[in-house]
Amino acid sequence: MPWNGRHFLSLADLSSEDMLGLMQRATHFLDAGDRYEPSAPLAGKIIANLFMENSTRTRCSFIIATKRLGGDYIDLLGSTSSASKGETLVDTALNLEATGVAGIVVRCSEENGARIIAENIGVPVINAGSGTSSHPTQALLDAVTLTRYFGKDDLTGEHVAIVGDIAHSRVARSNVISLTTLGAKVTFVGPSELVPDDLGCETSSDFDAVLSGVSACMMLRVQFERDAKVGEDYREQFGLTEERAKNFDGAIMHPGPMNRGLEIDDCVANVESSPHNLILSQVTSGVATRMAILEHLIG
Repeated sequence: MPWNGRHFLSLADLSSEDMLGLMQRATHFLDAGDRYEPSAPLAGKIIANLFMENSTRTRCSFIIATKRLGGDYIDLLGSTSSASKGETLVDTALNLEATGVAGIVVRCSEENGARIIAENIGVPVINAGSGTSSHPTQALLDAVTLTRYFGKDDLTGEHVAIVGDIAHSRVARSNVISLTTLGAKVTFVGPSELVPDDLGCETSSDFDAVLSGVSACMMLRVQFERDAKVGEDYREQFGLTEERAKNFDGAIMHPGPMNRGLEIDDCVANVESSPHNLILSQVTSGVATRMAILEHLIG
């Protein structure tokens, strides 16, 4: 593939050809199932996971991706690192580099935390989520999930609704880059106070009107921990309820974790309720996509 970037910080750094190259490699790993890569491109290499925020899917998938590529890993969590004593994020990363790790996967609340680390250390840095601005590996795995669902190489002609707390969502900001670069149309849906109008795509507060014209719907968690506030009628207006889902035959997605009963009903979130439910497929795609990124940057 043409991309020769040293770090993986933002999808804005990649062309459509770059994304497609990584996605094709991720598809190879998906087709291989849960087998380890026989070439073991990370053999003898240790990846540091620097997670200053809690995570289930992203952190576990990076660990499994590293192991399947033949590498090893160390976990450094915010609550157990010297950051809890006042050490800066860059100093923490510099000390990890000094131990001899081959790369650092970082998740942090700072908006440009991963990029600042990359500017100060000599090993590859992968952004596993920065502030509310960027989550590029999530957006790339979402694109992999959708292309496999539609049976296409890219997303030309598709229309994706991203619904909910856009204002606090790094997933939404990264997805609008990847989806539009790959040819899709994107519409943000939600209450006006949670949907900024400066993110480069159309917006709407009429979920039902948008839902009738899209081929995929990505629901987002309301991020109460970032002081998001919603009215008592939020589920009625912006939730993917059982009634709405019955009349929708497109792909259903959610990056997790879910507020069941708020942005998505239980029966809709459960995989067995619909052949179009891709929520756990996103998790599976996450391991393969992160394998592709680790292999390309470090292996």
